[in-house]
Amino acid sequence: MKADPFAQLKLLDIAEIDARILQLRHQLKNLPETQQIRDLQVERKKIDDVAIDVRTRRDDLALAQTKAEKDVESVRVRRAKEQQRIDAGQVTNPKDLERLQAELANIDRRIGVLEDEELEVMEQLESATTEAVGFDSQVAEIEAKVAELTAARAERGAEIERKLADVIAEREPAIEGLPADLLALYDRLREQHGVGAAELRARQCGGCRLSVEPAELSRIRTAQSNEVIRHEECGVIMIRTAESGL
Repeated sequence: MKADPFAQLKLLDIAEIDARILQLRHQLKNLPETQQIRDLQVERKKIDDVAIDVRTRRDDLALAQTKAEKDVESVRVRRAKEQQRIDAGQVTNPKDLERLQAELANIDRRIGVLEDEELEVMEQLESATTEAVGFDSQVAEIEAKVAELTAARAERGAEIERKLADVIAEREPAIEGLPADLLALYDRLREQHGVGAAELRARQCGGCRLSVEPAELSRIRTAQSNEVIRHEECGVIMIRTAESGL
């Protein structure tokens, strides 16, 4: 391919613009806040996996406490009724009275057992509730951090997008007047290799940073100035300048 040497030099300006575009898009895709948010979400998942068992146990204990309270209250009501019968003198038969008093003693013991069970459940519930609150606090802290990072990411992303838009706007004037076939080749190579054109500087390709072989250098020296030279190693267009070392 043939192209005016000045047009070839313009490719270096376009390559510089495209490199900045590529860099900004990479930054936009790899914002540090994104990875930090992912890490926090993983941490949140671990907490939730453990906390779900604690919360389930807390809820079960809350139901058990309600049942224990009802059981104690039910037995107390029963005892109060029997005691009321005695206090009202409704039980006059000595044997019936003795049997009822023995039953009251059994009820008292039963109340004691139920109250102990209720107290144990209350202590377990208090412990599980405290543990669950601890998990809730950790989750709330993570959510606050995620919200803060999300806002920071949006702000950073918006700034990069503004810069990206400015750089993209520079490209259109830069490619104006370039031969269509040269630009098409450059764009194709850029898509394939990430770099479409680079300066040949000090006998080194600016695209792959490899030194150009002597035989290839000899070929380049004898090539006409309007010939489009591509590096045999990486395939990019090498732009010859006064710094090429030819």
